Amino acid sequence: MTTRELDAAGIDDLRLRAAYSRCRRINAQGGATYFLATRLLAPAQRPAVHALYGFARYADDIVDDPDAYENTDARARELMALRASVDEALATGRSSHPVLAALAHTAARYRIDPAYFTAFMRSMRMDLDTADYPTWEALRSYMYGSAAVIGLQLLPILGTTVPRREAAPHAASLGVAFQLTNFLRDVGEDLDRGRIYLPADLLAAHGVDRPLLNWCRRTGHTDMRVRAALREMIGLTRGIYRHAARGIRLLDPASRPCVHTAFVLYSAILARIEAADCAIIARRMIVPRPYKTAVAACGLASATAHRARHQHTHSPLRRQAVEGAAT
Repeated sequence: MTTRELDAAGIDDLRLRAAYSRCRRINAQGGATYFLATRLLAPAQRPAVHALYGFARYADDIVDDPDAYENTDARARELMALRASVDEALATGRSSHPVLAALAHTAARYRIDPAYFTAFMRSMRMDLDTADYPTWEALRSYMYGSAAVIGLQLLPILGTTVPRREAAPHAASLGVAFQLTNFLRDVGEDLDRGRIYLPADLLAAHGVDRPLLNWCRRTGHTDMRVRAALREMIGLTRGIYRHAARGIRLLDPASRPCVHTAFVLYSAILARIEAADCAIIARRMIVPRPYKTAVAACGLASATAHRARHQHTHSPLRRQAVEGAAT
């Protein structure tokens, strides 16, 4: 966390500044696309976004610890302890934990519904004992806690031009669309962990089951039946992206370049998968760095133009939140 961002957000307490800085490092190390997009927000907004991402990444790392795949009980106990600590932090507004301190401060400052964090922890716990999902609806239920609530948590920070309840469904859809994109990109890696984040009934409709997916992973060959199932999943995901896109215009104009940039970059992953004819079980699709740079440059131009248009009309406090959105 830069001093400028912490100062812009009005975070003066030294322990809180250290907590937010740790969350920023987690974001930088674990989510290149998210971190890049976050740089397009006003400095005053960034610490809160890093706090939410840092917490989500911290919990997810407990679930996906590569050294503890066989030790489910230990991870379950760690998650249970984390959930208790989260509940206490949200109730009191403070914590001695370096990640939860920033989370509690952000949740209190932006009045984020504690139920969103409860739902998130519930889905994290499911990852320890749920290896697959029988139907699309079952997967959607999981993704409410693992993805939709992330979009809902961010809304108070991003701001809206309409009552928040009008933007909420679109924000939830954006979280789900991003996660479905990750599921498609990471099919092979998830198989290595024993998990399948594709609905079993959709797979079965194309003649696909776990043994076939494992065979594809083992041999490096993506069977045509698997490709057909992946294409259907991409179609479902694009429909969710279309619903999410309608919410971007409902956000505070200062936040739109950030969200639009993340939207474009994640959509590009789907395009890469399609360009590979869905032959992705043995390899992970990534967006080339030059494309990311170009998209980020467009976002920077948009954020800078917004700042130039509004720097004389906003209040001093508002200007402080807008200035330097892309630095």
